Amino acid sequence: MKITRVHATWCRVPIPYERQHTSDFGRVPTFDSVIVRVDTDTGLTGWGEAKAGVGSAAACAGLAAIINLDYAPLLVGQDPRDISRLWDVMYNTPREGYAIGKGHALPQLGRRGLSISAIAGVDVALWDILGKSLDAPVWRLIGGKRAGRMPAYASGGWADAANIGPQLQSYCDKAGFRAVKMRVGVMDGSPAGSAARVRAAREHLGPDIKLMADAHGTWTVAEARAFCRMVEDCDLFWFEEPVNADDKRGLAEVRACSTVPISTGESEFTRHDFREIAELRGADVLQPDLAIAGGITEGMRIGAIASAYNLRLAPHLWSGAPAFAAGLHLAVSQTSGFILEYSLGHNPMLHDLIEESFPVVDGHVEIPDRPGLGITVRQSFLDEYGVRA
Repeated sequence: MKITRVHATWCRVPIPYERQHTSDFGRVPTFDSVIVRVDTDTGLTGWGEAKAGVGSAAACAGLAAIINLDYAPLLVGQDPRDISRLWDVMYNTPREGYAIGKGHALPQLGRRGLSISAIAGVDVALWDILGKSLDAPVWRLIGGKRAGRMPAYASGGWADAANIGPQLQSYCDKAGFRAVKMRVGVMDGSPAGSAARVRAAREHLGPDIKLMADAHGTWTVAEARAFCRMVEDCDLFWFEEPVNADDKRGLAEVRACSTVPISTGESEFTRHDFREIAELRGADVLQPDLAIAGGITEGMRIGAIASAYNLRLAPHLWSGAPAFAAGLHLAVSQTSGFILEYSLGHNPMLHDLIEESFPVVDGHVEIPDRPGLGITVRQSFLDEYGVRA
C-alpha cells in the first residue's frame, strides 16, 4: 500500500450571531479547523484534523500550507501503515535533495506550533487508514477498549452569575450529563467575579453534578491561587488552565496551594511538554488535544506519562469530528482515560462534517465499532466551507 496524495483543507464555518459566545478569546464568529485527507493506491482514504491552536483561525492557512507543501512531498509513495516512522520523517525534516532514511535528516527547527499540529493532522489520518485496512476500529489497535461507553461532560458555560446555573442545568436536562464545565478567567474582570459565578452554578446544580471551571490560562499565579481559595468549598471536579501554558512552574504553584484538582494540556505540544508538567507535579489531569499535540501516536506516549505519574487523561475535544473521534479512541484505550469533553457550543464541524454522529445518552457516549476512526467525511461540507487561500 502506498500514499498517493496528501491534502489539507482549511474549513471556516460561520457561527450565527445568536449562537456566538464571548469568552477570554473575545466574540467567536467562526469555527475553524484544518481537515486532512490522505489517499492510497488501494482506494482507502484516511481523515485527520489539525488545529493552529484553540480559538485560532488566522494561522490555519499556514498550517494547511505546511501539510500541502512540506509534508505531502515527503509522504507520497510511502506506506501509510508505517506510522511511527512517518511521524519521525515529518518531525525530522530531511534536507532538500537527500533521500529519506539515509541518515541526513535536519532536526526540525520548530519543535512546537504549526509544524507539530501539521504532523498531528496527518498522523490521525494514517491511523484511520490502518484501521480501515485491518477492518478494525483504532481503539483495538492501540490497546482495546476498556468500556463499551464513556462518561462525557458538557462543555460550555458562558452565562453571567444570574444565568449560569440555568444554562448548565439545561445541559444536564438535554442529554443526561452528570458533569458540566463553565468558563472563568479575565472575562469576569477578577477572580472574585469568577468565584461568584462558580458559586451560583454550584448552588443551582446541587452537590451531585460534577462542575469544572476553565480559565484558558488567563490569570497570574496570584489570581489563580486567590480563585482557588474562594471556591474550595464548591467541590470543583477540576480547575482547567489556571495560568499561561508557558508558566509550568506557576502551574505547579497553583496546584500545591489548593485542594482543587488542576487540569491542563490543550495548548501543549508533544510528550515533552507533558513530561515536564508531570515532573513538576503541575496537574492532576492531562488534556492533550490530538489535533495540536501530535496526533494519536503522540497521544499514546502522553497517556503512558499519565499512567507512569499516576495522573488521569481527558483529551481536549473542542474540535471537529476527526479530532473528536481520535480523542475518543485514545481515551477509551488508555488506563488513565476516564471522561470525554462534549462541546455544547455551535459546532457544525462535529455534527455536520460527517455522516455519522456521536450521540450522548444518559451522559455517556457509545464507543463505535466502525473501522478506523469510524467517520465518513462529507465532501460537500469541505466544498462549501473550504477556504481557497
